[in-house]
Amino acid sequence: METTSRAVAQAPAEEGGQPLPSARRTVDGYLLAPFPWYGLDEAFTGPRRLMQVGTSADGCVEHGSLGHGDEPSVRNEFVSGSPDDPREKFAVVVTVAANPVRQLADGTGRLEATSVSSAAWLAGVGLLSVTWPMQMDHALRDDWLEQQTETAWVLADDLSGPDWTSLSLPVDGEPTPFHYRESEFGWVLAGSTPQGVHVGAYGRGMSAYGLGFAVVEDITSYA
Repeated sequence: METTSRAVAQAPAEEGGQPLPSARRTVDGYLLAPFPWYGLDEAFTGPRRLMQVGTSADGCVEHGSLGHGDEPSVRNEFVSGSPDDPREKFAVVVTVAANPVRQLADGTGRLEATSVSSAAWLAGVGLLSVTWPMQMDHALRDDWLEQQTETAWVLADDLSGPDWTSLSLPVDGEPTPFHYRESEFGWVLAGSTPQGVHVGAYGRGMSAYGLGFAVVEDITSYA
C-alpha cells in the first residue's frame, strides 16, 4: 500500500481512553495544513472536537482527525449496555493529503505517495485505538493491537477485496463512492474528494449510511 508511514494513526491512549497529554493538539497544527479539512456536514448537530494531526518526515502536515459525537473510551465495551447498543456514539473523520512520491527537502530519502488505502488504514487503526475486546486481559492487549494493526494494513491494501463493499455518501453535496467495511468493533470507510484529499472515517454507535462530509470552513469551530 502506498502511504506516508506505518506509524499508528491515532494517539496512544491510557486505560481510561483519553489521549496522553503529549498527543494533544491545538488548532495551530491544523492551520499549517496545505489542504482542506473534512468533517461531517451540517446535518450533524452534535459536538465536534479536534483530535490530532500527523506530519511527514520533513515536518509537513499530511493527515489529521476530527471527532464528532461522544469522545470514545478504549474501555467502551465494559461501560455500554450491550455490544449492539454501545453507550458511546461517535464518528471520526480522517483527512489525508493526496501527495505523489516526492523527495525529502534535504535529499536524504523520499516520501511515498498517499492514496485511498492510506485513508482506509489510518481509519482502521483509529478504530482499533479505541477498542478493547471484552474479557481481554490488560497484558494481552498490546499483542492483540499489533496483530489487528497488521490486519488493518492488509485490508486497506486490498480495497477491491471481499471484505469491502461500496457505499455512496454525499461529499460537498455530491454523491461520492466509498469503500466500506464493518466489524464487531465498528465501521470504517474511505474515499477521495474533488478537493485533492482522501477521506477516511470510523465510528461506532452511529450509522455510516446516514453520514455526509463537507469541507470545514472554519477549523477553529472544532477547538
